[in-house]
Amino acid sequence: MELLRVGAATLNQIPMDWEGNKRRILYQIKQAQSEKVGVLCFPELAITGYNCEDMFFSLHVARQSVQMLVEISRKCENIVAFLGLPVFAKGSMYNCVAVIQNKKIIGIVAKKVLPREGVHYESRWFEAWKFGEVSRIIIDGDYVPFGDLRFEFGKINIGLEICEEAWGAKGSANAHALAGTELIVNCSASHFALGKYKTRENLVRNASRAMQVNYIYTNLVGLESGRLVYDGGVLIGQSGKITCRGERFEWGEGSLVVHDIDLDEVRVAKLRNRSLTQSYESDMQDLIVKGDTIVHPGRRSKIGQGFLGKGRGNGHKEEEFFWAEVLALYDYLRKTNSKAYIVSTSGGSDSASVAVLIAQMIAVTLDKVGPDQMAKVFGLKPDGDINDPKSWIKKMLIMVYQGTENSSDTTRSAAKGLAEGLGATFFDVDIQDVVNSYTHLTQGIIGRDLSWESDDITLQNIQARTRAPMVWMIANIYNGVLVSTSNRSEAAVGYATMDGDTAGGIAPISGIDKVFLRKWLIWAEQDCPYGLGPISELSAVNAQQPTAELRPSGSVQTDEDDLMPYDVLNQIEKWLIRDRMGPHSILDKLESQYTDIDRRQLRDYLKKFLQLWSRNQWKRERLAPSFHLDDESLDPKTWCRFPILSSGFKKEIDELDDYS
Repeated sequence: MELLRVGAATLNQIPMDWEGNKRRILYQIKQAQSEKVGVLCFPELAITGYNCEDMFFSLHVARQSVQMLVEISRKCENIVAFLGLPVFAKGSMYNCVAVIQNKKIIGIVAKKVLPREGVHYESRWFEAWKFGEVSRIIIDGDYVPFGDLRFEFGKINIGLEICEEAWGAKGSANAHALAGTELIVNCSASHFALGKYKTRENLVRNASRAMQVNYIYTNLVGLESGRLVYDGGVLIGQSGKITCRGERFEWGEGSLVVHDIDLDEVRVAKLRNRSLTQSYESDMQDLIVKGDTIVHPGRRSKIGQGFLGKGRGNGHKEEEFFWAEVLALYDYLRKTNSKAYIVSTSGGSDSASVAVLIAQMIAVTLDKVGPDQMAKVFGLKPDGDINDPKSWIKKMLIMVYQGTENSSDTTRSAAKGLAEGLGATFFDVDIQDVVNSYTHLTQGIIGRDLSWESDDITLQNIQARTRAPMVWMIANIYNGVLVSTSNRSEAAVGYATMDGDTAGGIAPISGIDKVFLRKWLIWAEQDCPYGLGPISELSAVNAQQPTAELRPSGSVQTDEDDLMPYDVLNQIEKWLIRDRMGPHSILDKLESQYTDIDRRQLRDYLKKFLQLWSRNQWKRERLAPSFHLDDESLDPKTWCRFPILSSGFKKEIDELDDYS
């Protein structure tokens, strides 16, 4: 057998952090060299970070990237490294992967399939290279092959895919595989979404089977630029099987998976599949870059850090959500040089979800990095036992309950009990006098009294808005990040008070729906095996019906009475926004799914959703940045664009009255 030792590195990068990104790359190269790795694969756009956005229009960014590439290449002795960066060439910007061997840049591959849906805007910044075309550019005074390339290192043939090229129907490596390639490397920046990891596994498994190759996939990890979470998760496949997995949701600055692959096994597999041996070698000579022979250290080794088990976050949706959130919250706090999170807690499910996630993040981080590193990262030390997570939570999680005469003992007790159970610092403030002050001043201006009969929304909103200044002050005092607690279901219909409960620098749960959050809280109360473990104090939160508590207590206000059942709301949102269905089709779907609800009632729910959705786009435009958690996001910057001014579905709503 002929073995090749390969490595796949994940990186937790920061856009345009030139020295930091270079340091993290060089560290993984040094680790790989110490393990005698022959081929090392890095993530897409590893030098710059993937999310530089319109800074990719900057020639300065491209020049800095090439400068970093040259500096990194001088450290690449006795190793082949695949390293992503933007390159300005032929009058355009290209998303590229440079191939380095023995301190020399031997070729640069330009991406040929650019994503342009959802969170991806690559076609805004980059030009797609044409399949089968090769050119040359000058790097550090030398001509370097540039374009659609594959590589020969002695008897070893390697092809390259850059992220989307593996997902699209027209991949770039297929022709290379037909020409006798034994190894495909995929440099990816594939953002996290619930359930997406299984899709990646299937992609690697199926690609390795279809091309009868060894296939290496690597990825970024962490909250790179503030919205997109990357879960790492190196995958190595061979002829239809996953032979190695890397851990997901890693703390730290990245990781290295080392694995020995058998090249002869895929060569024999190609021989068995005659269609694959009918190569296009004669048509591809211009695409081949020849490097030096890669030396393998010897017989198959068991040193690899990869594994074949289930791995972190691969069990079910609740676990994936947990790990994506706690990693993102950790990265956001440390990358903004902040010391604490401040939560305006209501005693309800949304603020409870946020508080639990923050507390669990602190506990998990302490377990992973230890108290000394915690002190170094956040620049603080707790007053109590440095090995006790609750000592750190008391310092880093501030929960503030701001009650009015409409707040109940139930929510106050639930908020206080949860704070005590988590170990958070808790403040209970009565703001009714402040609300009264605003109300009296306004009555003096308009010359009449405000009443619940004529000024319902006004009197509700002033309570929520009065809470914002206090928690902003506390955030300033503690050098902390104020967290908005709005969820996606509320964002869809604007069921939130701007400059009130939407106040904050980050909105960690506005990418997830209310129905899932309530299920997750039960899991967090009863079954969570990580960090602090199950949080029994959540029982007082989970026993309640969601309520804003902004009307007088005698009105028995609940969210679903104000809106509609959350399950119905979420289904309408998915069908209208995700599936782009029209109102008539949505009503038919509602009627078939909710047979226990009258059709007229379902029609009224749909009409209300359409009106509220259209009316409240301006609110979604002003929400704090959110973490992207699934492919049903409403974030107008990264996923779902809708006009602030529109017809409001007037024609469609009128037609629903006549639709039968």
